[in-house]
Amino acid sequence: MTELQTSPLTAELIDEAITDLHSIHDWLRFAVSQFNAADLYFGHGTDNPWDEAGMLMAFTLHLTHIADPVLLTTRLTRTEKRQFALLVQQRIERRVPAAYLTQHAYFADLPFFVDERVLVPRSPIAELIKQQFSRWFPLNPPSRILDLCTGSGCIAIASAHYLPDAEVDAIDISEDALTVADINIDQHGLYQRVFPILSDCYDAIPGQTYDLIVTNPPYVDAEDMADLPDEFRHEPELGLASGDDGLELTRRILADAAAHLNDDGVLICEVGNSMVALAERFPQVPFDWIEFANGGHGVFALTKAQLQQYQAFFKE
Repeated sequence: MTELQTSPLTAELIDEAITDLHSIHDWLRFAVSQFNAADLYFGHGTDNPWDEAGMLMAFTLHLTHIADPVLLTTRLTRTEKRQFALLVQQRIERRVPAAYLTQHAYFADLPFFVDERVLVPRSPIAELIKQQFSRWFPLNPPSRILDLCTGSGCIAIASAHYLPDAEVDAIDISEDALTVADINIDQHGLYQRVFPILSDCYDAIPGQTYDLIVTNPPYVDAEDMADLPDEFRHEPELGLASGDDGLELTRRILADAAAHLNDDGVLICEVGNSMVALAERFPQVPFDWIEFANGGHGVFALTKAQLQQYQAFFKE
């Protein structure tokens, strides 16, 4: 964890704001101004200071969201003002993403518990889950799914939610991550269809096959790891770093995926900014790079047949 940053949000300024600011809108504007002055990074469920402030305000007021314009004009109690101000202060001084301060994040429109044992859910794969992966399974949705590198369990749980007949194995190498995944599986009542498994990649599931393998593995290369904004330092390095080129684990996933897919099975894998390195490493492979209506990049699909065809390259 990084050292505390110098904060413009002094005790005197907080006291002044508590006296002079009254409505939710007042306080959101105040937070945005403070966030901008502190030059924060946004990329853990939000991409701008207004939405980040909104997450903290909704948590303070025990609300799911605060988008209603009428709600914005309502006034805060003095206690609510101080609670919100303290969250804003922590966000600035410690550079902690809002999701960790609230221990709450949404993925595919579903709520999840999160803390610093897991990455904050933010994968564009959520869009594919809500579509039931229909592009690859237009007639029969996948009924047996492997979520590799499950972290908080968000992909596994969302897949089970939107595919009510599916069973999902949720694999992670981190016992801490699986503890968080267990919490979320229980909260969503899916313990009979989502099964957390401690494993290094496929090691614990020999002979098991699936209709779909979906994975958001670590994919940050060494250069980017050295330059990450402070907010990322609160996330587990195990969930981010993947060797010099960011592809250390992805190569393992590709090499052995075919053996764990049924005949018409599909691998969907997120590699983010390492998509360039992946395409350069395997120029002969026709990666199907997916376009997202709601933003996001660096996610590809390959069929079992394609994985088998190029398996020799992946195993080099």
